[in-house]
Amino acid sequence: MLEKIAGKRVLVLGLGRSGRAAARLLLRAGVDTLVINDNKRKDLLQEEIGELCAFPNVQVFTGVHRAELLQDISMVIKSPGINPRLSLLKEAGRRGIEIFSEVELAYHFCPVPIAAITGTNGKTTTVALTGEIFRRQFPRVQVAGNIGFPLCEAVMQSDAGDYIVAELSSFQLADVRDFHPRIAAILNISPDHLDYHGSMEDYIGAKRNIFLRQQPGDWSILNWDDSLTRDLAPFVRGNLLPFSRHVQPSPGVFIKEGYILINDGSENIPVCPIAEVRIPGEHNLENALAATAVSWAAGVAVEGIAAGLRIFPGVPHRLEEVGIIRGVKYVNDSKGTNPEATLKAIKALKGPKILIAGGMNKGSSFSPLALSLAKEEVKILLLLGETAPLLEEAARRAGFNAVLAVTDLRDAVRKAFHSAAEGDIVLLSPACASWDMFRDYEERGEIFRREVLALKEGCGHEK
Repeated sequence: MLEKIAGKRVLVLGLGRSGRAAARLLLRAGVDTLVINDNKRKDLLQEEIGELCAFPNVQVFTGVHRAELLQDISMVIKSPGINPRLSLLKEAGRRGIEIFSEVELAYHFCPVPIAAITGTNGKTTTVALTGEIFRRQFPRVQVAGNIGFPLCEAVMQSDAGDYIVAELSSFQLADVRDFHPRIAAILNISPDHLDYHGSMEDYIGAKRNIFLRQQPGDWSILNWDDSLTRDLAPFVRGNLLPFSRHVQPSPGVFIKEGYILINDGSENIPVCPIAEVRIPGEHNLENALAATAVSWAAGVAVEGIAAGLRIFPGVPHRLEEVGIIRGVKYVNDSKGTNPEATLKAIKALKGPKILIAGGMNKGSSFSPLALSLAKEEVKILLLLGETAPLLEEAARRAGFNAVLAVTDLRDAVRKAFHSAAEGDIVLLSPACASWDMFRDYEERGEIFRREVLALKEGCGHEK
């Protein structure tokens, strides 16, 4: 990798967090000229441009991705959100210019082992929980990747003895070549981001990239209850360590008689009772099993694993209780960005629910979610965003007619407030991406929280 960077001209596409981190790493690695291109207007990128323009060998171009940017370029670093079918990338491929992700760049400069975790749902919770557990064993743990802290940044801050726990999306994994984590986990696979990958086969292929460069001494963690994940077992090159809620693989991590157990191939090692796992919901129990498997593969003591499972409260924007107003609980699950994640959320919360959903279309089918609404005690479906008509059509086709359109999250919270009865749950779990109306799922969740807290303050004395 260094021979493609040192003294060369390199193009970084995208000035988001991962693009800026990649740029800083390239400058440290001795790039001769760093060309940066973002399709946003220059006046919207003043902060991002300012931190890089202090370097005389940085050239920033905004607006259209023009083919002239490829002149004398030795490699392209593509930010994960940039569509792989972009004409500039196609032209780079035609010219024989290699295209890498920020993750691939980071790997080539990484001085510490990586535990990498991917999956359609549960990545952030599992990564954050794993990081919490790892801190009981290793001097310093960096939690990085798709969770919001770029892998390049984590690499630049790492020293011998550290460990990186990385959340990786299919966008990030699609462009890796030599990426080789010591531990790789796939939590689950269901249709998602098909607008980006083009097909389910390509989506699965991107996920599979997480362990294709592993060696016999490495570990591969797979969800044995998920058929698409289990089907990837023949591609595993490291030690296979499945986890399951329903069967008892050996070796593996599973549940028996109310306990999380690790089987090392010869005996069952108790970790802790499932009743002591702090994060709620059946799907989070699955995430706890995955974190246990990753942690055990990394050499964390069983006592440390149990301690982490007992204290970890969850992550922001994932089944996060925001407040209770007049006996109605408001829950922020903005990170529920596909129908399966939303289905898991409504199953995890027991009792009557008012569901706020809708957002940017990623090519997902809403039929399974729609068919479960009444069964999972959803009373009213409040819809906003680009997919509102598609969600409404799916709901009515499933015989669910308590559907209302809302203009924005403020309108949604107010309509939910006036429709809810004591004991109800108002749940934001959009089943869609956020980019039609918001910068990201975090902004969406923060706005929901703000509107709920404003409503709570307006009601005065409520808890």
